[in-house]
Amino acid sequence: MTGSARVFLLLLLCVEAAVLAVLETMFLPLRFDGTLLPKLGDFPFPIMIVVAAVTTPLLVSWAAELSERVLTAALPLIVWFLTLMVVGYLEPGRIPRQVLLLQDWRGLLMFAGGALTGAVAVGAVMARNAANRPGLYETAGTQ
Repeated sequence: MTGSARVFLLLLLCVEAAVLAVLETMFLPLRFDGTLLPKLGDFPFPIMIVVAAVTTPLLVSWAAELSERVLTAALPLIVWFLTLMVVGYLEPGRIPRQVLLLQDWRGLLMFAGGALTGAVAVGAVMARNAANRPGLYETAGTQ
């Protein structure tokens, strides 16, 4: 694969990470209240936390296949996190003091679900790169 195709695919992964962050923020307040989901006791249905926990490491692993650099693998995670911060906390709406990211356990679990699993995936990329690189101990053990 050529270098320009890899850059294009990496940009697509970053755009996908940003779109996922926006959608996860918008659909995080889902409740079983009868408006969008059926009326089943009005309790929260934070399925977007699961979506974040599954898609963020998947994007990181796809980015890691494009290059051996750790920054390349971590770029979708960084874009996801920055998009979540901007959309969630910097009041993009017209209403004063409108914050889109919920200020309760669901917002915290959204960060944990996406950022922690994405960081574990970046750590796996770093471990794979270290295992593939010849180290000092391989030459010391042969003497």
